[in-house]
Amino acid sequence: MPDPAQEAQATLAVRYVQVDGEHEGQRLDNFLLTALKGAPRSLVYRVLRTGQVRVNQGRAKAGYRVRNGDRIRIPPLRLSAERAPASPPPAQLQQLEAAILYEDARLLVVNKPAGLAVHGGSGVSHGVIEGLRALRPRDQGLELVHRLDRDTSGCLLLAKRRSTLRWLHQLIREGALEKRYLALLAGRWERTRVEVDAPLRKNTLQGGERVVRVDAAGKASRTGFRRLRRLAATTLVEARLYTGRTHQIRVHAAHLGTPVLGDEKYGDRAVNAAFRARGLRRLFLHASTLTFPLPDGQGTFQIAAPLDPLLETFLQQLSSTP
Repeated sequence: MPDPAQEAQATLAVRYVQVDGEHEGQRLDNFLLTALKGAPRSLVYRVLRTGQVRVNQGRAKAGYRVRNGDRIRIPPLRLSAERAPASPPPAQLQQLEAAILYEDARLLVVNKPAGLAVHGGSGVSHGVIEGLRALRPRDQGLELVHRLDRDTSGCLLLAKRRSTLRWLHQLIREGALEKRYLALLAGRWERTRVEVDAPLRKNTLQGGERVVRVDAAGKASRTGFRRLRRLAATTLVEARLYTGRTHQIRVHAAHLGTPVLGDEKYGDRAVNAAFRARGLRRLFLHASTLTFPLPDGQGTFQIAAPLDPLLETFLQQLSSTP
């Protein structure tokens, strides 16, 4: 016979929730995950995708930023009534605790390890946000300020309060939150600086894979590259994001004909294979620094994330290559 605990379910009737000022500016998907404690991300995204969630009687996408006074319709859902979601594994929690670069009453910055998603979903049980919420259960308002690709390491900023999240999102909209990355590119650059101003458009392939391409019909996207060093058949660059599009640095680097090494989606397979044989087994893209002004003229916040020791070792190896 089936286990009654596994079969137990709870039915939620249609609910209408009004957004208050504390939640203003939160992404709709995150708002729903908070309202539907224990609901799988896959379920939340399915009801969003199929239009069952309505904001002020109209459809809204997952990335919609809710506003004070918005009336949100949450459809009837059947949620498992068994146990609470499993906690991330202890090894992952220890890794995240060790990766925290800075923390105060409002902010938390972590040096995200490569290979760890920022949140669960799409076959990933736990990500950075789930792990940090498990480590900081008293910080009920802990939210991601921005995102990093799963294979990208480096500075990831989180807010502990809704008011802080709104303030930081305002800085992002104004272009006042500066993000710089280190990337190792295939090929040798002669130029010291390159500005790429090429619109990007998201596409979904037949198999469901999401790719981003330079497309005149896409969204305005701008990246500034500065050459730091030329090593063997590569160039180490610093990349500054002026816009925050999906896969922006990776696509713009490939657009220049010098893709990021280790990039399985936009890079050169043969080149990646050659450098993998030399020890590079991940994407060489690292969010190195975050800089933004503090409120009320209190100065500037700046933080740097040290490069993965494996990447440092790889650079040293290239430096010794004739």
